[in-house]
Amino acid sequence: MSDAPDLPDADAPDATTEDVVERLVEVQANLTSQLHELDGDEVELAVDDNFADSGQVAAEEGENRALAAQLRDQLDDVERALAKLDDGTYGSCEVCSQPIGADRLDAMPTARFCIEHAG
Repeated sequence: MSDAPDLPDADAPDATTEDVVERLVEVQANLTSQLHELDGDEVELAVDDNFADSGQVAAEEGENRALAAQLRDQLDDVERALAKLDDGTYGSCEVCSQPIGADRLDAMPTARFCIEHAG
């Protein structure tokens, strides 16, 4: 699992909204691909009778479900950021509507809250 994607600094002179959208769409595609691969693995595990240890199968299925949930959450965050770019609210805190710092957005491009409200 990778850390937050590297996005251009929103305040940098060469960074554009298109750059941010392009990177978020790339991350979205990557997450979607990972989810599809993982869903395929879950199906294979569920129907494979060659495993001698059903406890191991259950553990692997549980790990896959947890990973899939984490990927879905990340995908939801990316899709929310893309929607905010579309409606012009990207980079604004959802609590106070103040701008989210450029450093925070650079580190976490799907940030929904300013530092003060990120608790």
